Amino acid sequence: MAATCYQSPIKLSFTNSNAFSNPIPNNPPSLYPIKTRFSSGFNLSAVPSKTQTTHITIPEPEPIFSSVKSFAPATVANLGPGFDFLGCAVDGIGDFITLRVDSKVIPGEVSISDISGAGEKLSKDPLSNCAGIAAISVMKMLNIQSVGLSISLEKGLPLGSGLGSSAASAAAAAVAVNELFGGKLGVSDLVLAGLESETKVSGYHADNIAPAIMGGFVLIRSYDPLELIELKFPLEKDLFFVLVNPEFEAPTKKMRAVLPNEVTMSHHIWNSSQAGALVAAILQGDSRGLGKALSSDKIVEPKRGPLIPGMEGVKKAALEAGAFGCTISGAGPTLVAVTDVEERGREIGERMVEAFMKEGELKALAMVKKLDRVGARLVSSNPR
Repeated sequence: MAATCYQSPIKLSFTNSNAFSNPIPNNPPSLYPIKTRFSSGFNLSAVPSKTQTTHITIPEPEPIFSSVKSFAPATVANLGPGFDFLGCAVDGIGDFITLRVDSKVIPGEVSISDISGAGEKLSKDPLSNCAGIAAISVMKMLNIQSVGLSISLEKGLPLGSGLGSSAASAAAAAVAVNELFGGKLGVSDLVLAGLESETKVSGYHADNIAPAIMGGFVLIRSYDPLELIELKFPLEKDLFFVLVNPEFEAPTKKMRAVLPNEVTMSHHIWNSSQAGALVAAILQGDSRGLGKALSSDKIVEPKRGPLIPGMEGVKKAALEAGAFGCTISGAGPTLVAVTDVEERGREIGERMVEAFMKEGELKALAMVKKLDRVGARLVSSNPR
């Protein structure tokens, strides 16, 4: 089970990107870890490891809404050389959750009443569904025992696409439950709730769930204890993601199974330097440097690439069309390319779609999206 921390509300001193009531510094630095201060005075380094569970009883909050609707964006994990420790959120696509206080549901429990969109294969059992698992985890953190909740999930992301589909459902559910009860929990708790969901579905990795909740680019500095660093891409700089999703499913567990247990020292050094270059490019707003580093993975992409029909030819087509870089988004099969001009992004996407058909005999859909700097958020609510 993923790390679960039951504690008093977190006060975050840095974020201006989520719909949580947290103070914002006047001049936040461009690179800084989450500085978490709990009411009892301990900080993020005291968050328990994933093999521990700390129970701190807190008063059960009352729901302040009868229902809420939340949204969480798609994410691009790994970003080439940043396997399991770098990810970002992309704007305009994702999952919606409608959460209601439901007198027909046993108090303290969750029911999934409806799943629409791309999620027809998903289970409505809340213990086997990403949204349900995350919602239950947040309810436990908040000590909710007096009301039952029902969830309607609208899947905007295809399953097994490499766009953080499971993380989007988990993030939207976690934020919905938290906001229904007044936003008592902070970012790190919500990420931990999402991690519990991800662990049961695709493995213990935060490079989708963290950016899905926080928005922007996120570096996972440590998993035990969990430490997250928000990487600020300059507002005045343009960055576009060309996302090309073929009609081919690549389950995360299957794609993780092909990865090597050991790597050579030379590949370790190379990937470490490229990951460092990627972080520097993000902070500098250097989309060309970002693309160059993103294209340079020598450990994961060479193992996963052959499992995606036509992948090598599609990447070549993207670069020839002017993309600054191209790699697999998460576990795939979606490929992501980067550019700084939206119109060029459309042209790159067209060439990539053509290459998928020519090289892999797969139909594909191309989208050009911006960076989502907000992350999971409430989109509507109904008072009690």
